[in-house]
Amino acid sequence: MKNYSKIFTILCVMIFASTRINAQLSVSLSVGIAPPALPVYVQPECPADDYIWQPGYWAYDNDGGYYWVPGVWVEAPQPGYLWTPPYWGYDGGHYGFHGGYWGPHVGFYGGINYGGGYLGVGFVGGNWSGGHFRYNTAVSNVNRTVIHNTFINRTVINNTTINNHTSFNGPGGVRATPTPEQRTAMNVHHIQPTARQMEHQQMASKDKGQFAAVNHGRPAATAMNRVGGRPFTQQGHVAKNTSFGHQNGAAGNAQDTRHTNGGQAENRAAPQQHAHNVQPRAQAQPQQHVEQQRVQQQHVQQQRVQQQHVQQQHVQQQRVQQQHVQQQHEQAPRPQQQRVQPQHAQAPRQQPHSNPRPAPNREKHG
Repeated sequence: MKNYSKIFTILCVMIFASTRINAQLSVSLSVGIAPPALPVYVQPECPADDYIWQPGYWAYDNDGGYYWVPGVWVEAPQPGYLWTPPYWGYDGGHYGFHGGYWGPHVGFYGGINYGGGYLGVGFVGGNWSGGHFRYNTAVSNVNRTVIHNTFINRTVINNTTINNHTSFNGPGGVRATPTPEQRTAMNVHHIQPTARQMEHQQMASKDKGQFAAVNHGRPAATAMNRVGGRPFTQQGHVAKNTSFGHQNGAAGNAQDTRHTNGGQAENRAAPQQHAHNVQPRAQAQPQQHVEQQRVQQQHVQQQRVQQQHVQQQHVQQQRVQQQHVQQQHEQAPRPQQQRVQPQHAQAPRQQPHSNPRPAPNREKHG
């Protein structure tokens, strides 16, 4: 009987410990203030094949408060795995942070509409096929001249206009509960965020411009094309007022060499058992770089042709204006000049002189 009692006690302790572990994994942080609303921003282009979109989210720092982690394209830890985004949930007067994870299926992320294929339930930005990711260009920003493994499915687009960009689940936020499929996905084997993803979040925590207390919900860098790559503003322009930009601004294309040099720096944190995925991606990258250069050269050539065309039009317009002015000048009536008769000096009329006739000489005869 004592043995049964001991076994029961051990089982209770194990169940209690397991419950605490699961709770710690599901809620890693508790805050008394709600996170800010989600900023609306443009998704940058996917940099290379088999990258998965990780939407931006609000993280929390005990000293500075909420800060924005930019959305970014990241590599999956292994083919076939999808990313379940983190989310904030309200429970018992506090907001708990539920961390994201990798798995064969997308789990529950609070019903938050992050965009980029994460519409609140599941993921419609693409799927895995034959060991490579296929991108749905209806919701994913992909340059099809560089990435050819694409398809289009517009039926998955949510046409409902969302005016409330609340970033948490619960009272006052998004009301959603896990579906049976999502509960199953939550209980299968997970892979925690990769080292590159954690590095990305740490970089955001060191940039004061990313904190809501400074940017008032409008971070300077809302998205990036890859970890350590180019930061972008909400409108899709390259962000300058951010440490992300300063870090990569000295060498504008340095972030491209991170991946073109065999992908060594970017894949350094990838598990060794997936090293076979690095080589094909590294071989495809030079072709991508050549294609990008060709597109840039075509764009520069088009600009030159347009400039020449504009200059020619300007010169032609000037010629037409000059001809028009000349014609107006020739057609204008000339003022009639009055012919002035030359006034000849008239000789003064001579008055007849009264020349007295000389008296006849009368000789006196003596």
